[in-house]
Amino acid sequence: MFGIPGASPVTMTPAAERQIARLMAGKQAYGLRIGLKKGGCAGMEYTMELAETPEANEEVIEQGAARVMIAPMAQMFLFGTEIDYETGLLESGFRFRNPNVTDSCGCGESVRFEPLEGSRAQP
Repeated sequence: MFGIPGASPVTMTPAAERQIARLMAGKQAYGLRIGLKKGGCAGMEYTMELAETPEANEEVIEQGAARVMIAPMAQMFLFGTEIDYETGLLESGFRFRNPNVTDSCGCGESVRFEPLEGSRAQP
């Protein structure tokens, strides 16, 4: 929906690709749906859920055995994002390297984007 023809709106590192494929296989899911919702101290939070089918107008990105679906309202905010999966001693999880983020909270759980041109409120 939003994007450059021929360019993937998001990319996945090999670690993210493997983890998403593992999650999909474990739950026999079609893919991992990624979105945004209002919340957190910076204003927006990423959402992720395994899904059985894509919904109308979702962008579907396939990379190797991994499949990601981007909810329509999140597409313009996620364009250019790299999805990674990091494993550490204390915690493991997905990380979003999103060039559209203008601020984030200290814990890294929520993000802020510049208000859309012509709008008064933040998304």
